[in-house]
Amino acid sequence: MWRGLWTLAAQAARGPRRLCTRRSSGALAPGSGATIFALSSGQGRCGVAVIRTSGPASSQALRILTAPRDLPPARHASLRLLSDPRSGEPLDRALVLWFPGPKSFTGEDCVEFHVHGGPAVVSGVLQALGSVPGLRPAEAGEFTRRAFAHGKLNLTEVEGLADLIHAETEAQRRQALRQLDGELGHLCRGWAETLTKALAHVEAYIDFGEDDNLEEGVLEQADIEVRALQVALGAHLRDARRGQRLRSGAHVVVTGPPNAGKSSLVNLLSRKPVSIVSPEPGTTRDVLETPVDLAGFPVLLSDTAGLREGVGPVEQEGVRRARERLEQADLILAMLDASDLASPSSCNFLATVVASVGAQSHSDSSQRLLLVLNKSDLLSTEGPGPGPDMPPHLLLSCVTGEGLDGLLEALREELAAVCGDPSTGPPLLTRARHQHHLQGCLDALGHYKQSKDLALAAEALRVARGHLTRLTGGGGTEEILDIIFRDFCVGK
Repeated sequence: MWRGLWTLAAQAARGPRRLCTRRSSGALAPGSGATIFALSSGQGRCGVAVIRTSGPASSQALRILTAPRDLPPARHASLRLLSDPRSGEPLDRALVLWFPGPKSFTGEDCVEFHVHGGPAVVSGVLQALGSVPGLRPAEAGEFTRRAFAHGKLNLTEVEGLADLIHAETEAQRRQALRQLDGELGHLCRGWAETLTKALAHVEAYIDFGEDDNLEEGVLEQADIEVRALQVALGAHLRDARRGQRLRSGAHVVVTGPPNAGKSSLVNLLSRKPVSIVSPEPGTTRDVLETPVDLAGFPVLLSDTAGLREGVGPVEQEGVRRARERLEQADLILAMLDASDLASPSSCNFLATVVASVGAQSHSDSSQRLLLVLNKSDLLSTEGPGPGPDMPPHLLLSCVTGEGLDGLLEALREELAAVCGDPSTGPPLLTRARHQHHLQGCLDALGHYKQSKDLALAAEALRVARGHLTRLTGGGGTEEILDIIFRDFCVGK
């Protein structure tokens, strides 16, 4: 239905001839004369739908649809009757807002129509806008691209806006909001200013090194600034994967011997029946994965086959896949039956998986592990509790839910270490593009330190500064911009 409405609007805007030609960038350049419009709110029936325009013909479109009324006061909501400019038929009674540029989201003249959200109303207003000369339907992300082109947002803020729109967890929302607020961009601009100052010192020495008027220690000061920047870049690059995990989701794998309760835990954490639960060992044969929100963090939760010597080719393949997935995990939830800790399968699991991973689970670059002893409700009747030699662990009963709050709190702490805490600390690097440019900057600074020739050292500083500039959007290629803005919906 909604796709059909948008097709009608596009046809109305196109008329007998094309009003614009698509450039390779996917958006018209600022000042090209094109005014765009789109449904900005979510598709589907709703109480209020927001339709926005941007471009020089926005004021004309507002006058035409609200004739004979004049433009409302800037940035004040006004109630207006919208009419079809071709037939004069009333379309809706709506709130309209007029944002003259440059004080608008895109930096251009903008209008917002807050109409009733029924399909017929939205269709009528879109077709009416498409009939106004100079207006055309917007492409995906074109409003944000115009904001970027007019300097309203830098590229890291654009990425933060995209992440905020797609955020599904509390941690993702916090991180995206920090990036949209410009924290990463401000940090990179500060680094770029440091390099600009160092480059000025080096070039001053090249040009005036034999002059008595040049201050002493110019090169030494540049070296000090470069060394400090190398330390800061190295620290951020060491944490680079954390931000990417926060954006795309950490991989949590539930593993253990057969019948430890792995599938029950996956169902409990995901709050839906992802896995079949049965007292028969070896029920889970393949890796079952589901995306979940765990303590506010995005997680891909994997249920795996019980680790044992497979009794048939199908189970053997399941165990092989479980071990393979185990190697890819960011966080391992190792599960044992609390009432069966002395069994050979439990002892073997403790010795092979828990001991090897747990020994290094708190280093910055390795996997992390939580040992969970399930079926705690059986301890009082069917066996002794865990002995003093048992590694640090959490007691849980998937049947009664006892111990679940403690497990969720432990998961929150572990996931904060794996993904980074978006509420504190420096801004995280959430995309491979960020890591690429910071690594390129760090490599160039390494060339600077190794250069014996001052001209080559100055060139290395220029290369390093160029990477920081491109990270925030300066000098970016059209192909990179296309990829970034393609993530947006049509009305943003």
